[in-house]
Amino acid sequence: MPELVYPPVIAAAKTMFRVLDLRLNVEGSHHVPRTGGAVMASNHVSYLDFIFCGLGALESRRLVRFMAKESVFRHRVSGPLMRGMRHIPVDRGAGAESYAAALTALRAGEVVGVFPEATISRSFTVKELKSGATRMAGEAGVPLLPVALWGTQRLWTKGRPRTLTRRHTPITILVGEPLDPAGYPDPAAMTADLKIRLSELVDRAQRQYPDQPADPEDRWWLPAHLGGTAPTPEQAAALDAAERQARTR
Repeated sequence: MPELVYPPVIAAAKTMFRVLDLRLNVEGSHHVPRTGGAVMASNHVSYLDFIFCGLGALESRRLVRFMAKESVFRHRVSGPLMRGMRHIPVDRGAGAESYAAALTALRAGEVVGVFPEATISRSFTVKELKSGATRMAGEAGVPLLPVALWGTQRLWTKGRPRTLTRRHTPITILVGEPLDPAGYPDPAAMTADLKIRLSELVDRAQRQYPDQPADPEDRWWLPAHLGGTAPTPEQAAALDAAERQARTR
């Protein structure tokens, strides 16, 4: 099937990066296989993470099919684009169908992008991971690649105003060595190992990041353990729980 939508979207994104003079640092993209299925499992700190995670696969000339919440596909602007790029809608009320669609894509040789934390981390540390990414990698028999993103939260994240016109922002994209599901008979052990690998990559991205907050009020984008004012993991978990309760009501 010809790719009529994805290449123009990538071209538009690259133009935006040049206009904003984003300082992109991509490392480890050679880990993405040039052929065959693979799962890219990324941390999640921004509403724009799917754009930057996908950049990690461009050196291998791969287009990533991201799993994204179903409401994005209903939007009058993003919906046609998401469908045209053959991303995978996730309906939390019908998770089995989304999982099956992702497996089909992997077995057809596609690269599938997943955010195993499920929602944006308010603490900017790696939350507990859902097991879907490791289970689908195991069932499809494809490598699982941890991906760390950092700096994207400064453009647009939960609880903060969008700053999509911010210029010169450094963005770090680290693609780690793949995990081979054949070495993990127990998917739970693979999920635990993925969390360790992701946490190590995110910590490296944070500590090597070339920018520092401009003033005390700008420390919001740093995690608490690095001297920032982002919520601690415990505080973030409480905020997430309150948000879920509010949605339920």
